[in-house]
Amino acid sequence: MKDVAGKVAVVTGAASGIGLSIARALTGAGMRVVIADVEDAALERARESLASGGGEALAVRVDVTDRAAVAAAADRVEDAFGKVHVLCNNAGVLVGGAIGDMAYADWDWVLGVNVGGVVNGVHAFLPRILAHGEGGHIVNTASLAGLSTARNMSVYTASKFAVVGLSEALRADLADRGIGVSILCPGVVDTNIFGSGRNRPATLRSDTDSDVHPMVRHLPEAEREPRMERLLATALDPEVVGPVVLHGIRENEAFIFTHPQLESMTQTRHADIVDAVERWRRYREEYRI
Repeated sequence: MKDVAGKVAVVTGAASGIGLSIARALTGAGMRVVIADVEDAALERARESLASGGGEALAVRVDVTDRAAVAAAADRVEDAFGKVHVLCNNAGVLVGGAIGDMAYADWDWVLGVNVGGVVNGVHAFLPRILAHGEGGHIVNTASLAGLSTARNMSVYTASKFAVVGLSEALRADLADRGIGVSILCPGVVDTNIFGSGRNRPATLRSDTDSDVHPMVRHLPEAEREPRMERLLATALDPEVVGPVVLHGIRENEAFIFTHPQLESMTQTRHADIVDAVERWRRYREEYRI
């Protein structure tokens, strides 16, 4: 989608971090942008920030797990801005811990936001993008955790692998419909996702301590915050991500990577798959099955 100026985009999880960076890049390219989030105060600050930079933005409070609310938001967007061309399903949350320690509430919350939020966004907006026939683009935020695994990240990793698979299938389905699909796979970015427990519904809270980042949860409570500050000091500035996503939209890139230097995280898994295929080829040849 080369020509984005004057078009309309919707970005979820846009009150801060990666979502706000994407919104800033899109408004900077001349798009009218709807920023959606569950945090009212942060959402208003984001809208004011975009407006001060000359961007045209509409702030809409929406919980991406609420299908009726997402559908209502789609109606409001069309009433305000008209046709939607770009959808960025970016809202996401994180829990950490060994899979045997996770509660159903951990699974329900993370899958509801990270996977259900993408499903709900696609379900509400894709038919509208198809209907106007002018083409468009969808960006789904996954993670490097959607292509590789790490200890104590089971729930989050499962959700992001699902986003990658969903997005690859969506890209294939829409290849001849004039709608591109990109999968954003960030590494560690300095965002509020590490404190996403602040937005966790009371009905989905658990006693697993899963809202504490897995890299610090083993530490005494007094040491956790200083360690997180040191970790985030080396994280990528989220403002780098928006322009990268804009480029991916314009070039219809299947994958958008913010940390290409971490390619070894995916190469190990790919090498294991290639080796396994070859072993089973030899096995079948040996036993003639």
